[in-house]
Amino acid sequence: MRDLHRPGRSAVYASNGMAATSHPIAAQVAVEMLKSGGNAVDAAIAGALVLGIAEPQMTGIGGDCFVLLKPPGSEEIIGLNGSGRAPQGLNAAELRARGLTAIPTHGIEAVTLPGAIDAFCRLNADYGLKSLAETLAPAIRYAEEGIPVAPRVAFDWAEDIACLKGAARDFYTLGGKAPQVGQIFRAPGQAEVLRRIARQGRAGFYEGEVAEDMIASLRALGGSHTLDDLAATACDYTIPVAGPYRGIELVEHPPNGQGATAILLLNILSHFDIGSMDPFGAKRAHIEAEATKLAYDARNRFIADPDHTRRLDHMLSPETAASLAALIDPGRAMPQAAPLTEAMHRDTIYITVVDRDRMAVSLIYSIFWGFGSGLASTKFGINFQNRGAGFTLAEGHPNEAGPGKRPMHTIIPGMIRQHGRVIMPFGVMGGAYQPCGHARFVSNLIDFGLDPQSAIDAPRSFSGPDGMEVERGYSDRVRADLAEMGHHVIIPETPLGGAQAIAIDGGILIGASDPRKDGCALGY
Repeated sequence: MRDLHRPGRSAVYASNGMAATSHPIAAQVAVEMLKSGGNAVDAAIAGALVLGIAEPQMTGIGGDCFVLLKPPGSEEIIGLNGSGRAPQGLNAAELRARGLTAIPTHGIEAVTLPGAIDAFCRLNADYGLKSLAETLAPAIRYAEEGIPVAPRVAFDWAEDIACLKGAARDFYTLGGKAPQVGQIFRAPGQAEVLRRIARQGRAGFYEGEVAEDMIASLRALGGSHTLDDLAATACDYTIPVAGPYRGIELVEHPPNGQGATAILLLNILSHFDIGSMDPFGAKRAHIEAEATKLAYDARNRFIADPDHTRRLDHMLSPETAASLAALIDPGRAMPQAAPLTEAMHRDTIYITVVDRDRMAVSLIYSIFWGFGSGLASTKFGINFQNRGAGFTLAEGHPNEAGPGKRPMHTIIPGMIRQHGRVIMPFGVMGGAYQPCGHARFVSNLIDFGLDPQSAIDAPRSFSGPDGMEVERGYSDRVRADLAEMGHHVIIPETPLGGAQAIAIDGGILIGASDPRKDGCALGY
């Protein structure tokens, strides 16, 4: 139990249903959907779409999603890949001929087609209890009425506003400036788009006037995107990947997401007695950092579009983890593994919902960087993602940019299974940090016996391309010890990621939400 004398938050306990996400209004919408007869799918979709209004710098209908779903009365976990593809006109050789060595982060070349709406429509049709119109109604209302800007959202908005160009500045600023805490953000154009989806299903987005607005806007910006590219966008059901760790099983979405990286990272950590270490000491942080370098190097080599990913079995084999673990010096940092062209970002949303029938949804939904590409459609203000920046231009690489391909994605929903039963849907936002965040969260639970809220609250570190980021929750002594080991230690300007989780403990649900964000867990 936490020290009640100190600031903090308790986990949330309920028995009928639970939602946890990064904004309280979205959590409330999800719980209201459950209470009105909807299931976890209805609640997750409703909450996610509200987050596009509450946190527009993080996500929106121009983005992608990935989902892990446990149906009621079953322990099967189903994956859904709601990521869009590059337009047929994208050509890596042509980009290299222009002198580019990487996809421009905020260039039109980075804009891939939005896949989330197709996935939401498919989930609603296949698993929802509510009509699509009922599920979209809260987001339509909040897009029209607006949502007061929350503190973390205001902080991120001010950081990200510089990327907005053209129509995006009109739709995502208040008089050309980032909104202050408490100011109202409205998106009436998106409300109209959602009304059309509510009436027509996916056709209201991928065909007709909304589609024409997106494609005309993209082409005016120099894009090769076509109406055929947009109409061909479709999600795919997938088979999750999984790996064991000290009595539990971590379940992740398969590529083109990077979830396999978290499994490899835990496989490497299993070769060390992590539980004997100080949970917030330098030794554990060092071992984790070294394992992260090695796991991410494998990620950069192997993970790509599902049709192009190669050697995934090798990446997840026990022999690979053992050989990588043997490379780690317990007292000295190795050089940073060669980074892929994917640049660092920490912008996404995550929502998890469990209902009274114990259907569980783990859903992550993003436009990649803050405000994505910084570009938007001129009529409806749909913010375009820049997922194409996840491609590489290295010739022959499995993740090389190409027509109709899906780029490597950083967003990964997670679930934990024990003795064949799903015991916890969870997610850790934070871009490239996410696999490390998944591994640390699992280790906090399993190696140190922390409850879900304490496991989320605990300080974080991450060995990224700029150095070893160590949150202020660590002591100066730990930072000094890490520096002595050879790490380039820095304190990140923003905290590392944001997590949500719901533990399923018999008839009780235990929700946890990250204080690094504005959100909460709510149950009834």
